[in-house]
Amino acid sequence: MLDNQMEAATIKFVKSIKETEVYKKYSFQLEKIKKSPELFEQVNEFRRRNYEIQNTTQVDELFDKMELFEKEYEKFRENPIVDDFLRAELAFCRLMQEISEFITSELDFE
Repeated sequence: MLDNQMEAATIKFVKSIKETEVYKKYSFQLEKIKKSPELFEQVNEFRRRNYEIQNTTQVDELFDKMELFEKEYEKFRENPIVDDFLRAELAFCRLMQEISEFITSELDFE
């Protein structure tokens, strides 16, 4: 549970994230793809399968499985709406990872 001071600082921090170009682009692309519910569901299926492969596959099989996965979805990824969304999402995820790593390192949290 956050005390009032931490809650205020967190709200300010979240607002700062929302003001970044990376977040704005992600938010724009998310709204754009949601206008096509079927396409958005296909993107969600792509994301689920990608996550499963990366988190359940043995290291020695990962390269081959990812290569097959990428070939299977090659045409799908050629759709500019899909590609723009996935690129924006990846950039936002990387931003969030950097933030998390920075906070963790500054707090000596291992």
